[in-house]
Amino acid sequence: MKSLLAATAMALCLTASAAGSAPRYDLIVRGGEIYAGTGGAPLRGDVAIRGERIACVGACPGTARTVVDAKGKAIAPGFINMLSWSTDSLIQDGRAQSELRQGVTLQVMGEGSSMGPLTPEMKALELKRQGDIKYPITWTTLDEYLRFLETKGVSVNVASFVGAATVRVNVVGEGDVDPTPAQLQQMRAIVVKAMEDGALGVGSSLIYAPGTFAETPELTALVTEAGRCGGMYISHMRSEGARLLEAIDELIEISRNSGAPAEIYHLKASGRANWDKLDAALAKIEAARASGLRITTDMYTYPASSTGLDAAMPTWVQAGGVEAWISRLKDPATRARVIEEMRSGSPTFENLQRGAGAEGTLLVGFKNPKLKPLTGKTLADVAKARGVSPEDAAIDLVIEDGSRVQVVYFSMSEANVARQVALPYMSFGSDAEAQAPEEPFTLSSTHPRAYGNFSRLLAKYVRDEKRLTLGEAVRKLSALPAHNLGLRDRGQLKVGNYADVVVFDPATIQDHATFEKPHQFSTGVSEVVVNGRLALAKGEPTAARPGQVVRGRGWTGWKDGGCRTSAKDWSW
Repeated sequence: MKSLLAATAMALCLTASAAGSAPRYDLIVRGGEIYAGTGGAPLRGDVAIRGERIACVGACPGTARTVVDAKGKAIAPGFINMLSWSTDSLIQDGRAQSELRQGVTLQVMGEGSSMGPLTPEMKALELKRQGDIKYPITWTTLDEYLRFLETKGVSVNVASFVGAATVRVNVVGEGDVDPTPAQLQQMRAIVVKAMEDGALGVGSSLIYAPGTFAETPELTALVTEAGRCGGMYISHMRSEGARLLEAIDELIEISRNSGAPAEIYHLKASGRANWDKLDAALAKIEAARASGLRITTDMYTYPASSTGLDAAMPTWVQAGGVEAWISRLKDPATRARVIEEMRSGSPTFENLQRGAGAEGTLLVGFKNPKLKPLTGKTLADVAKARGVSPEDAAIDLVIEDGSRVQVVYFSMSEANVARQVALPYMSFGSDAEAQAPEEPFTLSSTHPRAYGNFSRLLAKYVRDEKRLTLGEAVRKLSALPAHNLGLRDRGQLKVGNYADVVVFDPATIQDHATFEKPHQFSTGVSEVVVNGRLALAKGEPTAARPGQVVRGRGWTGWKDGGCRTSAKDWSW
């Protein structure tokens, strides 16, 4: 097998230069173990780069202005973060350090909400609701936001889904209302425009208001437009706990009826009472895949999630936005009803706090400076100190902070996490923003996945526990998500592809972030090349900001881009 790989690599390199000549490159990564992204065994050799593209893979004689010594290290395609929340943090700090230092070269955003399109009213609310990171909003469309990042300068590539909730708010606002047929047509047109601008598909987040107010036919209509424009559906499903199986059924139904592929964001069985549902969940996914549907999944590599206290309260009280939610919570009768529903054994909403318990709900992010001293305490700690119930404490904190309050919920099974990492259709997403251990990021705590999600996979689950091979892990970090997203010329170390390359030491790569001290960089990645330029060298970020906007297949800038009649007109 290795001799075949070597012969193929040499043949590829011969196409990059005339036989007998000594080619010149801009950059050569020499003498490493090449994991091309195919999932197979490595090939020892070089990766040579000319401009933004890979010019040779394998034996690459010749010279270069910059040579990286990769002896004893792995050379892999840049890693793809399938669920990034770096929408704000990249505006603050384009270095994307917590992820760049793990080998991430593409951040994919758009879980439920996206940074465009925005109406004037939406812009005003976004400005009002900003937290530790503050910035003017100078764009309107999603594409304008992504191009703003590219022009400003970022170390990594960026891409986004258009958020189903964002589309909904554009037309019907944040309330619990159904769109009229005419309004649904407006929403469909917004999706088409975003897809033609380069969005990767439609992303939904269905446990949160206002996204939760969208019913299945509405979502199917939007995803149908994404599918005929070459995009996919990706979803934080309606439930990851008590109604996990029904939520998977809904996602599969949307995929089947729209014709678009679908991916489940951060697959999990949340809440101890639901841990044993993983077998049935995987059976549903695999049956759908066997029937010909393209259903895939992604995950983060920790047994705790992170979101807000909104995920502990019924969604009806949140209709109309944060301000309306807080106003209702101040009404004694409404408060009493909310508490009753929070304590219900069979809630009608996804109550993550009940699944984790007050002692398993860690407070990590406040807007109000007066509340920041509570960072790192549990909801149980605060409730005890104040002499109130956990439900009362949660409501009081939301009112006092004027926000959803960021928390970590310890509600997952480590055994399930370890099992899921090896699934052949599993990719990985941090569900966090790229940060650095400096202000304004350290004004709040965070989940360690922001600093360790990808290195943890390679350290804990590949090297230490041997849940999967290094070659397979690299495939699931690069080629698999690139294929699922329909990306052009990315995801593998192949001549002609964009030169997104990571060099790391499989023996020493390690995550260091913990729940107690999350602001700690991972180590073991020495170089990261983004579009042919070193963004990380000898473990430190360079001054280069080579990140580009990566666009989906419906982008009208492609010669064969634009939307089709239906999803069937695309090859998936």
